[in-house]
Amino acid sequence: MTVSVLWFRRDLRLSDHPALLAALDAGTSVLPVFVLDPRLLAPGRPRSRRLVAAVRALAAALDGRLVVRTGNPGEVVPELAREVGAETVHVTRETTPFGRRRDAAVAAALSAEGRRLAATGTPYAAGPGRVVTQSGAAYRVFGPFARAWRAHGSPPPASPPLRIPWFDGDVGGVALPAVSAVASSGGLAGEVAARQKWLDFLADGKLARYGEDRDRPDLDATSRMSIPLKYGEIHPRTLLADIASHPDGRTSGAATFVTELAWREFYADVLWHRPESAWQDLRPELARIPYDTGPETDRLVEAWRAGRTGYPIVDAGMRQLLAEGWMHNRLRMITASFLTKDLHVWWPAGARHFLDHLLDGDIASNNHGWQWVAGTGTDAAPYFRVLNPLRQAHRFDPEGEYVRRWVPELAHLPGAAAHEPWDHPNGYDHGYPGRIVDHDVERREALTRYELSRR
Repeated sequence: MTVSVLWFRRDLRLSDHPALLAALDAGTSVLPVFVLDPRLLAPGRPRSRRLVAAVRALAAALDGRLVVRTGNPGEVVPELAREVGAETVHVTRETTPFGRRRDAAVAAALSAEGRRLAATGTPYAAGPGRVVTQSGAAYRVFGPFARAWRAHGSPPPASPPLRIPWFDGDVGGVALPAVSAVASSGGLAGEVAARQKWLDFLADGKLARYGEDRDRPDLDATSRMSIPLKYGEIHPRTLLADIASHPDGRTSGAATFVTELAWREFYADVLWHRPESAWQDLRPELARIPYDTGPETDRLVEAWRAGRTGYPIVDAGMRQLLAEGWMHNRLRMITASFLTKDLHVWWPAGARHFLDHLLDGDIASNNHGWQWVAGTGTDAAPYFRVLNPLRQAHRFDPEGEYVRRWVPELAHLPGAAAHEPWDHPNGYDHGYPGRIVDHDVERREALTRYELSRR
């Protein structure tokens, strides 16, 4: 009997799964496998908890057939293939620097035994490296990439198999670790929950209003699909197909939503072409900008991490991150700007903190998003664009609802007064801290450093 191994990674679903279909075509039975790689699992990290929850949901969908092993995939995967006599291990093509190195090692180990690693499909609508200029070069700016990406299109969701002959032999595995409560923002894990979450978003009419409401953290206006997309519980092809067939699919809100998906694809493409950009500035000409370090800076950074900067909108975002493992995208920009421009800290410090706490922590989107704010990345906002936390607060949280939700020390302040406790006679009655820096002063300092670095 021919057996194919299907190694799940960032594709924890059964529908719209090209690698699964390839495994079915290649063998008479399919052994589903997940490897708990210690390098990717940190005790207590929200992403680790969420990953295990997603794998648990997949195991339930497979009625216990999922084989779970722990260890280095370069050793574990060939061992499993050897045990069941599988000639081919099927995977979804990986695109991150770590994933590419890991898969190259697994492929080499399999090849040494006369077996092979077959990569089919991608976690993206258009696989990184596929959308290129007419000369075959990578796009360096989002606008042209987005136009080419839209023109490139994506195939429709893959049809589900009528029947999946899962391998029913005796293959040992380990029990999945217990999962503590996953942050409420993550919701239920798994393919079924992800699909329902998406359908609820479409049914609520939020797609048509997305362009106007998506920047308002005080409103429940976003899909929060970044979390299931991170784990492959749903594929962006499915989202694009559903939008195209939806009554609101031709609205400006729908176009804006698709553009946000394009940003995700663009950042993955940048990382594919420039893997060093995961932790290095894409614009080396700005590498001379001086950043602050030392005990005093450490104290300021810790206040930023804890949500005690004295700027309510910044603190609300950082506290949401700690409490939910998620943060509204507008707040990601505001808090990132505060760290890099007001505290003069190099962006990787913030990117690592986000990855430590975000349920949807994705190295391409997260780290290139940080560079966009810091002004050192591809298609970055100009370095001299410094977000004013007070103006951002009044514009995107006009009644202070978001701030009061996450900063209870300011819950007694009415309306927009929550954004400026220093102007209210009772603003500090409940222990809210004073401002750790003067934004106007630090903005001028950031611009001075920028100008000096260009000489």
